[in-house]
Amino acid sequence: MTTNNPDLPGYFLQFASDNSAGICPEALEAFNHANGGFAASYGNDEATFEVCETLRRLFEADAEIFFVFNGTAANSIALASLCQSYQAVICSDIAHVETDECGAPEFFSNGSKLLSSPSRHGKLTSSGVLEVITRRTDVHYPRPKVVTLTQSTELGTLYQKGEISGISRVAKEHGLKVHMDGARFANAVAALNVTPAEITWQSGVDVLCFGGTKMGLPIGEAIVFFDRRLGEEFAYRCKQAGQLASKMRFLSAPWLSMIREGAWIRHASHANAMAKRLAEKIAGIAGAELLLPTEANGVFVNLPEYAREKLKAKGWAFYTFIGGGARFMCSWATHDAAIEHLAHDIEQAIASANCEANRL
Repeated sequence: MTTNNPDLPGYFLQFASDNSAGICPEALEAFNHANGGFAASYGNDEATFEVCETLRRLFEADAEIFFVFNGTAANSIALASLCQSYQAVICSDIAHVETDECGAPEFFSNGSKLLSSPSRHGKLTSSGVLEVITRRTDVHYPRPKVVTLTQSTELGTLYQKGEISGISRVAKEHGLKVHMDGARFANAVAALNVTPAEITWQSGVDVLCFGGTKMGLPIGEAIVFFDRRLGEEFAYRCKQAGQLASKMRFLSAPWLSMIREGAWIRHASHANAMAKRLAEKIAGIAGAELLLPTEANGVFVNLPEYAREKLKAKGWAFYTFIGGGARFMCSWATHDAAIEHLAHDIEQAIASANCEANRL
């Protein structure tokens, strides 16, 4: 990355996404180890078998598990497997499947409609889901078939176990399945201090798309069907969608080291802690307004436009998000020093913005 701040290495300045971080050491070692010879292709290798068994133990469930290249594919083909083309998926109005998947869920399902419900801090509510389910029941309207939850949400907030159970109960009462977009599932588990089982199948979730890339893997997501019947023909969907890796061991082996060594939860806890620390520092800066509680690894703050431009001019990478707010994402690789420098530069940028306003 090119930066105008000569005192800081480029990777310090990356807060746009946890995707910006590289491969964590445990995953990289496993990836390189997988390259140590020949292995069976298309998922018939020993590493893929072992990681599936490891994930089943982690989730305390006899789940059906698949690996795909990215989150868009994971969410889209998982939802397509739960819906007919005349049916619908209920999602938050800011859900990734609604705002950032370029129509992929609709494409892979041959037209299943997304029905959005207003979110509260990024989360669906039981009452909101029920309203969408009962909005219309005539043949002229798509029939709701799936509810999708994002954990953690696009606003960095978390569904508590009771919230998931409540939404799942409403869904099940009306014959709907529950899908979870877990691109940052590791951060949620670490922050909530729960077992993976407690906030998935034990709370009514049927299918989880477990994000690997954001937690430090080189590539790949795991799709976990807690009801094995739902995944009986899913291998065909993976193949048709171009998601069946011939050298599957390179997708699966890094999962094995991450789960077995506890690196997945350790790195997620670190990312969460860095976000908390940044939020605490920003809370003490006059003129910086935290927009949301920092519950996982994202910090959302309202900054004057001039201050945002000053930060970008110094090389800081972040997204402008809801209502013009700035989103700073922390990862497994975020450094303490980066937090200190960022908080300092935010304070300086706001001071410069105030000076500019006074001159005007």
